[in-house]
Amino acid sequence: VDHLPILYKLNCLDQHVEKSPNRVALIWERDEPGTAVHVTYRELLDLTCRLANTLKKYGIQKGDKVAIYMSVSPLSVAAMLACARIGAVHTVVFAGFSSESLAGRIMDSECKAVITYNQGVRGGRIIELKMTVDEAVKNCPSVKHVFVAQRTDNKTQMGDLDVPLEEEMAKAASVCTPESMDSEDMLFMLYTSGSTGKPKGIVHTQAGYLLYAALTHKYVFDYRQGDVFGCVADIGWITGHSYVVYGPLCNGGTTVLFESTPVYPDPGRYWEMVQRLKINQFYGAPTAIRLLLNYGDKWVKKYDRSSLKTLGSVGEPINNEAWQWFYHVVGEGRCTLVDTWWQTETGGICIAPRPSEEKADIIPAMAMRPFFGIFPVLMDENGRVLEGNDVSGALCITEPWPGLARTIYRDHQRFVDTYFKAYPGYYFTGDGAYRTKEGYYQITGRMDDVINISGHRLGTAEIEDAMADHPDVPETAVIGYPHEIKGEGAFAFIVLKEQTAHIDHVKEELKTIVATKIAKYAVPDHILVVKRLPKTRSGKIMRRLLRKVVTEQSSNMGDVTTLDDPSVVTEILDAYQKYKKEKSSS
Repeated sequence: VDHLPILYKLNCLDQHVEKSPNRVALIWERDEPGTAVHVTYRELLDLTCRLANTLKKYGIQKGDKVAIYMSVSPLSVAAMLACARIGAVHTVVFAGFSSESLAGRIMDSECKAVITYNQGVRGGRIIELKMTVDEAVKNCPSVKHVFVAQRTDNKTQMGDLDVPLEEEMAKAASVCTPESMDSEDMLFMLYTSGSTGKPKGIVHTQAGYLLYAALTHKYVFDYRQGDVFGCVADIGWITGHSYVVYGPLCNGGTTVLFESTPVYPDPGRYWEMVQRLKINQFYGAPTAIRLLLNYGDKWVKKYDRSSLKTLGSVGEPINNEAWQWFYHVVGEGRCTLVDTWWQTETGGICIAPRPSEEKADIIPAMAMRPFFGIFPVLMDENGRVLEGNDVSGALCITEPWPGLARTIYRDHQRFVDTYFKAYPGYYFTGDGAYRTKEGYYQITGRMDDVINISGHRLGTAEIEDAMADHPDVPETAVIGYPHEIKGEGAFAFIVLKEQTAHIDHVKEELKTIVATKIAKYAVPDHILVVKRLPKTRSGKIMRRLLRKVVTEQSSNMGDVTTLDDPSVVTEILDAYQKYKKEKSSS
């Protein structure tokens, strides 16, 4: 598909409406348990066309950028598809991000419009979405309209930019001819964290992305017509784009939209939903599995899970204990469990145990087998390809594939530098991997300053930049450390100005700043005050040493001769031991 013009949205809606209009496309598992809403392909097409015509009425054209700041719902899916239908580019921002994060993304992508809800509902709590958008667009001159839908019955203050979405859609025509698009035209942008402080707008295009999402959805999960596919990710992440929306809908599937949390109203929520909706494939994050494992087996065994055929894990490497529990307790030892490795940049799953030969081995907690057309290699620190098995190195991919991101919006040089410069001629994933004696791949974790909190990728520099705004905190260094529920947590080392009193107060303020500037999940679990940070003579902070302190490998500090003053290590170790004692006695 080099440059064929394609009628894009025909793939996700129109072709299925022609064949089976009353097939269920979406099952919206609303926050309130037991109130699922079923939406057929015909209804979704109607919703999408009305929304598309509303966007056109307000001047949104092919190539314009539209931000979507909504909780998971049929309307948020229709918003994505409506943008695609008219050739506009959507950028979905996770509805847990702060107004500053939202504003940064709107400004970087030059959005002409924002689509949002008056409020969101999650875990029984109200989330103020419209208020967050109001705060964000104050600083975004590019935004001409804010389309506001109603998720709750609460009244919302409407301003000059605001357009009541459902009212406008009711007046709009239910037919909207799809824009003819080139295969390499932009479909969407999605912001992801990098090792520098500024999030990057990853660009995916029309044909390659959709093909890859559809094929991986079909073959990794063995999706069959009539199955109910339950991916519990939010649409604000790439997993939601590829395996809640585009992959399943392109395949004419029935996909679940999960608005709630795994523990609302109780830790049986996922499994009660599996029983009630008869879900066949369940795709979720290890962080949720680890959380639920702590509540014991009774919440799982209370419900009938016999509909399940395939289980999937996404977002971070799954640990062995969580894998075993997921496989034996949730899947009763009879479901295929696929631990999937991929990234926002790859568009879809790249390494997973399936597809494979019939009944081929699956090794616990391992991604194992590259997907069709994915050719991984491991590189040593000198940039040489490691041959043979039983080796570890930097995970790179040798050939392009359809789902590969095409650029970083307005910063192609950063795209080249981030992914293609470290190992010229190869795509560098940023992850390390081990190739087993049998030739299978196991992901060992990030090789740069990016941490993975509950499956959300976050550059430590982003947290440091946020904390640096505090007037009493001249220096900060944030590292990831192993966390038994979240996979990784953030641990912050801070240097305070000399006269600073009320240290606990400063720590609370720092937590608030991070929640406000980024999101609540980014808030460090631990903040340790130190006199100074370990730096090289050129002023670079040696985070490697901080990691060793926190993971208690201080007997193996490695070479510290490059430090400006090696005695700083003992200083930090003492401060950490003291902090640990205080924590355990409190």
